[in-house]
Amino acid sequence: MKLFGNWSYPTTIKFGAGRIKEIAEACAHCDIKNPLLITDRGLANLPITTNTLDLLDRAGLGRAMFFEVDPNPNEMNLEAGIKAYKTGNHDGVIAFGGGSGIDLGKMVAFMAGQTRPVWDFEDIDDWWTRANADAIAPIIAVPTTAGTGSEVGRASVITDSKTHVKKIIFHPKVLPTVVIADPELTVGMPRIITIGTGMDAFAHCLEAFSSPHYHPMSQGIALEGMRLVKEYLPRVARDATDIEARGHMMSAAMMGATAFQKGLGAVHALSHPVGAIYNTHHGMTNGVVIPAVLKLNRPMIEKQIGEAANYLGISGGFDGFYDYVMKLRENLGVPDKLSELGVDGSRIEELTQMALKDPSCGGNPVELNEENVTELFKNSI
Repeated sequence: MKLFGNWSYPTTIKFGAGRIKEIAEACAHCDIKNPLLITDRGLANLPITTNTLDLLDRAGLGRAMFFEVDPNPNEMNLEAGIKAYKTGNHDGVIAFGGGSGIDLGKMVAFMAGQTRPVWDFEDIDDWWTRANADAIAPIIAVPTTAGTGSEVGRASVITDSKTHVKKIIFHPKVLPTVVIADPELTVGMPRIITIGTGMDAFAHCLEAFSSPHYHPMSQGIALEGMRLVKEYLPRVARDATDIEARGHMMSAAMMGATAFQKGLGAVHALSHPVGAIYNTHHGMTNGVVIPAVLKLNRPMIEKQIGEAANYLGISGGFDGFYDYVMKLRENLGVPDKLSELGVDGSRIEELTQMALKDPSCGGNPVELNEENVTELFKNSI
């Protein structure tokens, strides 16, 4: 694969096949001498994880690992991770895996030195200033999926296990110091995870592009991110070993997460409570609800979606773009309705109230209210 580069946006990124071999150098760069690798249960015993631990061990950095991470990580996972971090006298975190492992890894590094509960740092107003920034441990992120982009994010999503509400915990120093983006690590992803995470990257780019907020840099990044997904997600779905396509999808994931500084919208406002209550895959949930949200937002985004369609080589303006999304979902096997993910209509009222409290609401082009959010859930379920 010819894709290879060292980038400094929005943080230091070592991109290219085989670059996991530089993990010890990344630790030295961050002055980490005793790292704790944090990942999820599904990755704990896979070769990509054990090989990474071998690289650390050979460099004299040990092979400590914490993997008690749920698909939707919660404060109990966080508490256990902090305990493992402190018990092992670790001085930095390697956040390894998909969004769940990376989100929790970032939070362990963030919270291990804090004295207040994690919910005191929710992404509300300037709550992040409550944190002791000097107590935040260095973070190295190693993504093994191409979707969430958490490796270039300044926040994590943690589920409150008591209320089943997903909360965004934010601090500028949660942004990893170094990212190793090695597409070889994504080759073993199951097809359904490849597709689900790919739809997550697409949703991030689409919602950032559609957001009414002013951020022209994010606007451009989101547009090119959609192009990469359009070109390369079908390729990785057809051939899991297409390393070039895998690389471009890793870029699209990071671009989506960088772009959504501009805002997210109803897609994420709906998928967050659905995931919290029904434990559905976040990216796949996004893929299911995109069409209903596009229809709702059409009056406000028809012109700019038409411009995006032109850039993406899709004819027919908004209608052509909508038809493309429907065809993409069909070709990839994305479910048409949330009921196919185990979601029923018995809790629409509760889901609606949770969605309206989600911070993603603020970036939706059409103002969200109880009536249109309820309709979105009915149309999606």
